[in-house]
Amino acid sequence: MDWERGIWPAALEGDTARLERLLRSGVPAYRPDRSGYTALHYAARAGQLEAVELLLAAGAAPDTPTGGGATALQRAAGAGRLAVIRRLTAAGASLTARDQRGQTALHRAAEAQRTDACRLLLQMEPALAAVRDERGRRPADLVTGDGELRQLLMVEPEVSPNGSAEPG
Repeated sequence: MDWERGIWPAALEGDTARLERLLRSGVPAYRPDRSGYTALHYAARAGQLEAVELLLAAGAAPDTPTGGGATALQRAAGAGRLAVIRRLTAAGASLTARDQRGQTALHRAAEAQRTDACRLLLQMEPALAAVRDERGRRPADLVTGDGELRQLLMVEPEVSPNGSAEPG
């Protein structure tokens, strides 16, 4: 199936009528395109909540990774799509899933400077702030500047059993 006629642009554009037709005709909700992205990845990134709902109802798995390991939640977080983040996590999307760079949805939101998405993800799972990616970076390390977002993401150093501070 070529991209233009496939399920992916319908999800990206939020064309729910077309999406429903394609799903009813037997197109699998989980079919990846040539780059490894499913319709759910496209709908999540674009903030197409109705399309996300349709795809989940049709069997799209919220944690299906792309070739680079990105999940729909990570794509929604990087785009600051709060309603989609809430829906995907309600559907069981993992907040701790990591892509090939070892990054979580919080890393993606922090790198894109999405304060509201970071706040929401931290409310759901505060320990995400301490997760380090493959290069040893926490989400706070991906923020440019020293503003509100960096302060939100800062974690205190952990205290070892002997009382000395260790990096978190």
